[in-house]
Amino acid sequence: MSEAKYKRVLLKLGGESLVNEEGDFGLHENALINITEEIKAAKDLGVEIAIVIGGGNILRGASLSAIGIERATGDYMGMLATVINALALQGALEQAGIPTRVQTAIEIQAVAEPYVRRRAVRHLEKGRVVIFAGGTGNPYFTTDTAASLRAMEIGAEVIFKATKVDGIYSSDPRTDKDATRYEALSYLEVLKKGLRVMDSTSVSLCMDNNLPMVIFSFRQTHSIKKVLLGEKIGTTVGA
Repeated sequence: MSEAKYKRVLLKLGGESLVNEEGDFGLHENALINITEEIKAAKDLGVEIAIVIGGGNILRGASLSAIGIERATGDYMGMLATVINALALQGALEQAGIPTRVQTAIEIQAVAEPYVRRRAVRHLEKGRVVIFAGGTGNPYFTTDTAASLRAMEIGAEVIFKATKVDGIYSSDPRTDKDATRYEALSYLEVLKKGLRVMDSTSVSLCMDNNLPMVIFSFRQTHSIKKVLLGEKIGTTVGA
């Protein structure tokens, strides 16, 4: 077996990873199975994996203002959506024989552990997958920012962001046939070009702490494993 390039990684999954290819809302069995298989293939390399999950397949806090819900309240509702996704993913992973723990930034002790950094690290050292839900626990911060924050707190060597497209493009490749895919970018290039792969707070946190990011498509078979083994897929963002 080839050796993984990284020992501990933070995987950022959007809520869209848990729905079908048509992008419908809710949770879909095949999507859960596919993500579970991807994580299992990576876990079999002996890598410690933590996950930050989004909630966009259920609702997005920022969009609720359109129906009269204030932003802070909407963001807390979005945090609860990430907890639903985390529990669904935990159930799928444990059915596949992968021990998993969910930790939440907002305390819901009946269903998950509260986030404690040292406990999270200990779970990883014991071979468990740790899913971080609830974002940062604060409104106005995205799950991208939560991913950067948690990655640094647990000592992850890299952030993997799995998206619907195979890297960072100059514009949306789904609507612009002339969009160009970048193989590598610096943090400053991402910020200056306004490339919306991660929010600016998240990118700035990674830049300040020299934490690299790899952006790739979760639709590609064994994409997580391929990146772990050093294959050049997606886009790398670094110093």
